[in-house]
Amino acid sequence: MSITIRPPQPEDEMPFIEAVKRSQDVLHPWISAPQTHDEFVAYIEKYQSENNISYLAVGDEDQLVGCININEIVRGRFCSAFLGHYGFVPFVGKGLMKQAMSLVITQAFDTHDLHRLEANIQPDNRPSIKLVQSLGFRHEGYSPRYLFIDNQWRDHERYAITTEDWDTLTIKSAT
Repeated sequence: MSITIRPPQPEDEMPFIEAVKRSQDVLHPWISAPQTHDEFVAYIEKYQSENNISYLAVGDEDQLVGCININEIVRGRFCSAFLGHYGFVPFVGKGLMKQAMSLVITQAFDTHDLHRLEANIQPDNRPSIKLVQSLGFRHEGYSPRYLFIDNQWRDHERYAITTEDWDTLTIKSAT
């Protein structure tokens, strides 16, 4: 299956909410994705701002495979953002999110002119950690009680990649 990425649109509301609901066993407790009309509208509004970008990973027949968000973009001397991601059942664990993440990382560095992406992942979320490591993210540290998710402050491990790292990896994989 080939994967493309595109920004979410209002017409994605029902397929997106259905994908989130059927994926709850995979998403919980890691992600709180939009599950209602109001939450989806707020999601669309958030990702139409200058400092947040969202991409849907889409399969061959316009199936929603997952979602990748570039959050809290800081420009100037920092040129950095936080990367969040989640996949939808039945596409989880098939390598499709790796394809989509690769496309988004390339967009982040080449189109959005970022220098660094950081992914903060709960330590028990081994599939997400494995995914970012497979894309060249390096482990940079541990942040106790970092994000408030599912009604509690949760510890996270911090992974990051820079445009120089990405360029080196993509040059190596092309040869």
